[in-house]
Amino acid sequence: MPNLETTDDVRARMSKQRSRDTGIEVALRRELHRLGLRYRVHQRPVRAVRREADVVFGPAKVAVFVDGCFWHGCPEHGTWPKRNGEFWRTKIETNQARDANTDQVLAEAGWLAVRVWEHEDPADAASRVRTTVLRRRGRLA
Repeated sequence: MPNLETTDDVRARMSKQRSRDTGIEVALRRELHRLGLRYRVHQRPVRAVRREADVVFGPAKVAVFVDGCFWHGCPEHGTWPKRNGEFWRTKIETNQARDANTDQVLAEAGWLAVRVWEHEDPADAASRVRTTVLRRRGRLA
């Protein structure tokens, strides 16, 4: 890994970034539970693929991923840092390519990936996920 030009403040802030059980993840799970849905958290939908979904509905084969606006290049809120710009552009574009590949691999295995942006309202996202899960279970037309 290259030696990046950074500051102590940035280093401290980045080290505090959680990779699981973030505020939006917990809020989404709370809303899903309130809507009567039961799920698993932080599991691999397809064991052979080393990618973990944030929320998994096994029988319906729906995998939910909560994507951070910065880390996954949100078209609405994503930013391109000026400092170490080439490194971050490569990192974010690699994340996006991996996300697309994950969605494709899951689809080939009969799963549906649902992407939720961190800026989305948890209630709206949960409603969208609920509709998707119920459709996959054959309970909605």
